[in-house]
Amino acid sequence: MENVPADRIEEQVRSAFPEGTIERVQVLTYGDDPAVEPGQTAIRVFISRAGRPDGEEADKEIVKAFEQASRPVLRRLGDDLPFIGWIDFRPDVRDESARSGGPFGTGPFFRIKGHTGEPCPPDELAEQLTPVMTRLGAADLATVDTLIAAGIANSRAEVLRWAVGRIRENAAYAQLQDRVQEISELKTRF
Repeated sequence: MENVPADRIEEQVRSAFPEGTIERVQVLTYGDDPAVEPGQTAIRVFISRAGRPDGEEADKEIVKAFEQASRPVLRRLGDDLPFIGWIDFRPDVRDESARSGGPFGTGPFFRIKGHTGEPCPPDELAEQLTPVMTRLGAADLATVDTLIAAGIANSRAEVLRWAVGRIRENAAYAQLQDRVQEISELKTRF
């Protein structure tokens, strides 16, 4: 976190927007949220509802209006906080567990890269990569995070791609592929 106290980061985020725009700010570090990776600091910003109704449609409108009105501020904020991995902006909801998908689940929000202030684009290789979601137990997650801390990879996704690549390099994998192909051919004969 570049040794910047969380309250100073919160103050910097709040001061970037007109008074009353931001309801609350959460500064997140590794361990605070599963999406925050080792060595990363992230921010979750809750946009004030300012008397607007509750509900999914109202949330979408709040997010869209905030994003459109805040583009120049978001770029400047990215410059001011280059050590932040990402910043989520979402409408403030009193009971986060009531959201579909649970707390911080699938409700409307947008994310910017902290160092650029630009909306997070899909992975540069998105056309070539297939997203795969997995759930890891504590020991497996600790292993993945250790590989990140050791500099083997920069993210959890990169660690998993690296691990699969190591399996593919194993000579036994080529034999396994051959056997799978033989079984596939036998299946077609039935």
